[in-house]
Amino acid sequence: MPSITCTHLSFSFDTGPPKALFTDLNFWAGPGRTGLVGSNGSGKSTLLRLIAGELSPTAGTVVVDGTIGHLPQTLPLLDDRRVAEVLGVAEALDALKALSDGDSRDAVFTAIGDDWDVEERTRAQLDRLGLGHVGLDRSLRSLSGGEVVTLGLARELLRRPDVLLLDEPTNNLDAAARGTLYDTLDDFAGCLVLVSHDRVLLDRMDRIAELDRGAIVSFGGNFTDYRASVADAQRAARDAVRNAEQAIKTEQRQRQQARERADRRSGRARRTLKDAGLPTIVAGARKRRAQETAARTDDVHARRIDEAQLRLDTAERAVRDSDELALELPGTGVPSGRTVLQARGLQVHRDGRILLAGVDLTIRGPERIALTGRNGTGKTTLLRTLCGDLAPDAGTVQAAAGRVAYLSQRLDLLDDDRTVSDNLATSAPALAATRRRHLLAQFLFRGDAVDLPVRALSGGERLRATLACVLFAEPAPRLLLLDEPTNNLDLTSIAQLQSALVAYRGAFVVVSHDVAFLDAIGVGRVLHLGEGRLADASLRAEG
Repeated sequence: MPSITCTHLSFSFDTGPPKALFTDLNFWAGPGRTGLVGSNGSGKSTLLRLIAGELSPTAGTVVVDGTIGHLPQTLPLLDDRRVAEVLGVAEALDALKALSDGDSRDAVFTAIGDDWDVEERTRAQLDRLGLGHVGLDRSLRSLSGGEVVTLGLARELLRRPDVLLLDEPTNNLDAAARGTLYDTLDDFAGCLVLVSHDRVLLDRMDRIAELDRGAIVSFGGNFTDYRASVADAQRAARDAVRNAEQAIKTEQRQRQQARERADRRSGRARRTLKDAGLPTIVAGARKRRAQETAARTDDVHARRIDEAQLRLDTAERAVRDSDELALELPGTGVPSGRTVLQARGLQVHRDGRILLAGVDLTIRGPERIALTGRNGTGKTTLLRTLCGDLAPDAGTVQAAAGRVAYLSQRLDLLDDDRTVSDNLATSAPALAATRRRHLLAQFLFRGDAVDLPVRALSGGERLRATLACVLFAEPAPRLLLLDEPTNNLDLTSIAQLQSALVAYRGAFVVVSHDVAFLDAIGVGRVLHLGEGRLADASLRAEG
């Protein structure tokens, strides 16, 4: 029976300030589909890498019963390898061709092994995943981001794994490709554990495992069931906080009342003793007993207050944080009607394919544009051409005064070996150190987090750091080009990105297959790229 067992697992990064993700974590997953959820930075991707054997735990054990397939979150998009090499079938295919050409050396048969049907299996797998049009000799560089993700899944499935680990498998996928992925995973008969922010995919899971503050709690049912359970628990936690706060006030009031009663009794006792004319030694003994009784009563109330405070602390820990980005973005405003960018007759050809066939585009004022289209149609190519990262074969791009900022799918703007703070200093050298820390706090990098090296960040943390460097670089950008910006983000981080873009006062063009996200950021114009040309469209038609 394929399964994963993590026992007393601990892991800490050995770069930068200490950052312990897990301490004594236990987790088990068996046959069926498990969705692994949690906030960005909680360690979901790291846990998958530990299970896959790519990282070694600081303590504890990982036992996997069965062969493993692992699709990581980050895949190479610019690579000259052939598709067959990426799929791991190039050696067998080359050997089969050599055999058909008359080469019968032992090395040829060794390379083939038991894979006599490798080409048929490979083509069938690509067809099932909607990549039947992709030739085995094509370079990885010529594929879209969505095609690369799907190709990575095909590679893992060709290995016939018993345990399949998928990290954000719907990144960059259009609606049709997502549907194909859903059906493929429905048919997987082994142990599946996936990390995703795709609510539709998570609703097809058998169970949800939540990684939060170094511990995993499993919930039976799909993502909708999980959200309902969490909502119920949060209502109970907030009620517990209110009750604990009220209990503290009650105990504090009762303690004060007890002190006031003791003071009144003490005053009356002094007057009574004085009037009674008792000997000094007797009067002193009575006074000490009264003081001791008052002290014991005060101690009882103090213990009750401490107990109520402990209950409050416990209740507050059960209430989840909901940090939101609070941004001030000066200098990014664009007057209505002003031309920000104009492109005329853009043509781009790659590997014998026409990606852009005379594209015209004018962006005016603070327009919010969604760029849609099937995977592989050239959306990323168009963004790279508009920002000057890629020279067109024909046509021109003219940008108005101000900076055009491009946020790529690869999030490769930052220096992995430098800290978050140092990367922002490079992008905005005029910012004082205290101002940098203030700005990074707005992007939820607080305290020692600003001194983390970029390579230690999660996907969502990396996006927030990249966004900070893009938005606050000098000069301020008047046009943002965003390529699948919600990739790798949990639902909380997507909401944070939405708030950042709502605060942004310039123009932007965003590629995304998430209709709810595009609605939330106020997209007012939708362009569809297909067969090399742009046309007006609607979000509902794309979704």
